[in-house]
Amino acid sequence: MNFEIKDSPSAQVLIVLATEDNSIPTSLNDVEAGLSDKLTKAAEASRFRGKSGQSLSYITNGDEPAKIIVIGAGKLDGDTARALEEFGGQAVKQTLTSGYTSIAIMGVGGADDARILLGARLAAYRFDKYMTKLTDDQKPSLETVSLVTSVSDSVTALWKELEAAAAGTEMARDLMNEPPNVLYPESYADRIKEMEALGIKVTVLGEDEMTKLGMNSLLGVGQGSVRESQMAIMEWNGGGDEAPLALVGKGVCFDTGGISLKPGPNMQDMKGDMGGSAAVVGAMKTLAMRKAKANVVGLVGLVENMPDGNASRPGDIVYTMSGQTVENQNTDAEGRLVLCDVLWYAQETYKPKAIIDLATLTGAIIVSLGHENAGVFSNDDALADQLISSGVAEGETCWRLPLSPAYDKLLKSQFADMKNIGGPAAGSITAAQFLKRFIKDGTPWAHIDIAGVAWKTGDKSAIDPSWASGFGPRLLDRLVKDHYEVG
Repeated sequence: MNFEIKDSPSAQVLIVLATEDNSIPTSLNDVEAGLSDKLTKAAEASRFRGKSGQSLSYITNGDEPAKIIVIGAGKLDGDTARALEEFGGQAVKQTLTSGYTSIAIMGVGGADDARILLGARLAAYRFDKYMTKLTDDQKPSLETVSLVTSVSDSVTALWKELEAAAAGTEMARDLMNEPPNVLYPESYADRIKEMEALGIKVTVLGEDEMTKLGMNSLLGVGQGSVRESQMAIMEWNGGGDEAPLALVGKGVCFDTGGISLKPGPNMQDMKGDMGGSAAVVGAMKTLAMRKAKANVVGLVGLVENMPDGNASRPGDIVYTMSGQTVENQNTDAEGRLVLCDVLWYAQETYKPKAIIDLATLTGAIIVSLGHENAGVFSNDDALADQLISSGVAEGETCWRLPLSPAYDKLLKSQFADMKNIGGPAAGSITAAQFLKRFIKDGTPWAHIDIAGVAWKTGDKSAIDPSWASGFGPRLLDRLVKDHYEVG
């Protein structure tokens, strides 16, 4: 689909925004004489008040436009960027399979008009490559989405950045939506290698290399699978000699729970247990596409957690890469066992200025925060604040939860330095406390538990049409843009 910016509303469908505080725009009279008055009367007759979620359609006397849709955006007195994205998303949602091939969306004036185009692109996302029986009416007809604005220079500049963020989000969605027989550690690593075309240096370590490094914790998670575990490393060097920001992602391509087997219902969703890695990969794509002036390294541990005669058992003790030992009391608390080795490798190899990990780590975070916010845990107040503000700016919101030595007793093992699960209380906190033990003194670190926001099956906004939300790339890109770019 083509997304463009222009200054004339030539398209089959013209889409305009209305708020609760403003009447139908009089500029529509340029499209058809008396059109504003006609739409005002139609709005009164149909009780259209410009509220969010409302829309009004009108068939014109011509071909371009042949139809006008007025979409309500509410009062626009809060998060304007999100409202504009949702407006663009609604425009595409209502026309994607309508039979029309082109739409023109009227901007409201200002650089943030680019947010309308971002919402339109995110709403146009489809993952139907395995659906062989779609009818013509179910297939997208829309080919061109135009944003009509009078401030095209400033909008174009912002759109170049947002377009890269959209591409990263789409990639994260694609990775999560793929079935686990298609996306497994080796095939996932192959997809990451394709990003070398963007200027990213990609290195992939297999089991032999990780064994030599002592990454026994990560390898233990994958030892029950016929698929070889991998660690993929992506380096973007756009910031000169600066120490990099490190992004670490949990990439459990399918999680059965291992010997501590999960219940059967909804286990298919565990193809998405690599959502943290998808966020990191998507973020790296975004940074490369917009040529970010920063040094960022992304590292993802890719495994399958399967039950097998060779699988890890509850009670096994492993030496991690850090030298610390862990008693595996529950093989379904595997994500932290992957992350601890990747976190240590990242610090040993890159000496990062800060390190952030993302993971669909605990069901407990959903109990705490539902599906509206990711959970943030950090040893550094400034880093936590930066993540939260970046999330607000991009609509990928986070809420900070505590870390405290008081929780360490829940990880105490009789036989090893620690165990990998802390019991039913404070589950997301004890998971973060576990990871904190693998962060070196003086290294700013944040852990983002995205289990509640990585995929959604309930009510969804227009810009989030996919099972996989693609959460993370926009958050991380904004963090880099605001706090880690040089010059």
